[in-house]
Amino acid sequence: MPPMPSKNIHLMFQRLAAANPEPRSELEYESPYQLLVAVILSAQATDKSVNLATRRLFARAPTPQAMVDLGEAALAEQIRTIGLYKTKARNVVEMSRLLLEHNQGSVPQERSALEALPGVGRKTANVVLNIVFGEPTIAVDTHIFRVANRTGLATGATPLAVEQALLDRVPVAFRQHAHHWLILHGRYVCTARAPKCGSCRIADLCVWPEKPQPA
Repeated sequence: MPPMPSKNIHLMFQRLAAANPEPRSELEYESPYQLLVAVILSAQATDKSVNLATRRLFARAPTPQAMVDLGEAALAEQIRTIGLYKTKARNVVEMSRLLLEHNQGSVPQERSALEALPGVGRKTANVVLNIVFGEPTIAVDTHIFRVANRTGLATGATPLAVEQALLDRVPVAFRQHAHHWLILHGRYVCTARAPKCGSCRIADLCVWPEKPQPA
């Protein structure tokens, strides 16, 4: 499959930006720390399920100290509706303890410091760096991986390869919000099993050979 032409990439993001000029995460949070917790919990879970759990959780434990005081067992009970909740509870409590011990409870801006925290991988670090600190990172989740490969925007066999390709191909002017636009497009339009090509605003730019052709 040929790559999407560069002129189409610019037009693609122009259209996505026109439809949603200020895209935002669908996770609910009120501080950088709460965003970090929510993104950790969102691994292999939907944003909707995370929000249902964190509404109760953040009312009880909104800060690193409150989360440590809550403890692993009580946290696990609070998030038991989310997949892998026992492992996530252990990681969130330890992550909170380390923030208090090494960073006065603040979320660090350095990628290496973020990725050193329990439960934080490259994707989670990219989300935090982008949303909290305004860095033009692109967090590649399953939606972005699918959209990038399917459309020909940025192909790669691994999330890291797709991330690197996106950073090469997405115009600088659109890089800050690119991961939000692509996640939302993959979540609601370019879905895994039944993509809505008929109502897709970038269907004419996409090079996916399996997309329906206009009559």
